[in-house]
Amino acid sequence: MFTGLVEEMGEVHALEVEGSGVRIVLRTSLVAQDAAVGDSISVNGCCLTVVKIDQNLLSFEAGSETLSRTNLGRLAKGSRVNLERSLQLGDRLGGHYVTGHIDGMGTVIKRRDDGDWSTLTFRAAAKLTRQMAPKGSVTVDGVSLTIVTADEDRFHVALIPHTLQQTTLGSLVVGDVANLETDLLAKYVQRQLESRKPDTSIL
Repeated sequence: MFTGLVEEMGEVHALEVEGSGVRIVLRTSLVAQDAAVGDSISVNGCCLTVVKIDQNLLSFEAGSETLSRTNLGRLAKGSRVNLERSLQLGDRLGGHYVTGHIDGMGTVIKRRDDGDWSTLTFRAAAKLTRQMAPKGSVTVDGVSLTIVTADEDRFHVALIPHTLQQTTLGSLVVGDVANLETDLLAKYVQRQLESRKPDTSIL
């Protein structure tokens, strides 16, 4: 479980093909300090397991399913990624509950910069936007954001200067693809509504 508050931007040091998957080796300083093999780390919002540590290099394994359904399959040497260690009991929850299970991808279709602030518009599948609402939460590449507006096939988020500087979202341009995870509560509400059967006893 994560909060969507990015701790550090890591850099892809190497990508090593392993069967149908890839070993992703990331260079990191802060996150690597107390990481251990077996730990869960959010990499661009995707929960991955640390399989090897070599000083400030963390290695993860991603299978073909993960690579095809997230933007991790688009990484190259030198790419930057958002990193967050998993929650511990007693930690402050500054963002929102994030599972690290990517629901889909969104494409940047518009970026409007206003001084040090930016507003990004993403196109996303309707099955995802149905779980979004103004002032609700969404995770974009592992970053907890507040939704400004949500329409049938797109949503808008406003980014403050800190987020633009401290995460990979600051470098996004039109055409870029980001990992999306909708709010956990919205999933449960939708599931309950869809499973409700109409009461025909009064008919």
